[in-house]
Amino acid sequence: MLFLRLVLGSIFIVCCLTTLTNGATLAKDEVEALKRIGKTLGKNGWNFGSDPCSQHDSWVDQSTRYHANNVTCDCSFNSSTICHVVRIVLKAQNLSGTLPPNLNSLPFLQEIDLTRNYLSGTIPPDWGSSTRLVSISLSGNRLIGPIPAALANLRNLTSLILENNGLSGILPAELGNLSKIEQLHLSSNNFTGKIPETFARLT
Repeated sequence: MLFLRLVLGSIFIVCCLTTLTNGATLAKDEVEALKRIGKTLGKNGWNFGSDPCSQHDSWVDQSTRYHANNVTCDCSFNSSTICHVVRIVLKAQNLSGTLPPNLNSLPFLQEIDLTRNYLSGTIPPDWGSSTRLVSISLSGNRLIGPIPAALANLRNLTSLILENNGLSGILPAELGNLSKIEQLHLSSNNFTGKIPETFARLT
């Protein structure tokens, strides 16, 4: 009986080591995409010496209500050998760059939260092609210009948080087509004109 337990224990250890050695990794094109996105945002702390989905300290930290530095992956693809980025949360990271136009290079991205940074420039219209996005939070930055009407293409979007910026222009009537939206925060900006009648659809 003791011999059998030792054999079973050895098999268990070998299996565990194999699992750890053959862990899932982020798709290479998404690694390159993160490098470009980090450079555009002004994010300098990401350590690409470790896999972005490894939960290494530079990719995941202990978040608080006010601070977060997390890249979250789904590693269930290709029999749990390939990961895809599904969430980027960089709250209060002193980012001083601009918003990256190439979010669609992360085709599985569902959430991006860049709250309370120093990001400037405009919201890229190309974000409207990142159709898996469910949540966008850009509050407390230095963004200017209008809200791109192309964001209305994000039919899965449930949360759009843009308050406390310098956004301007009229509110796009197309946003009234966001049938799944639950949170739409637009206060403390410089919008002009009337609230579009189409917003009555946002039930």
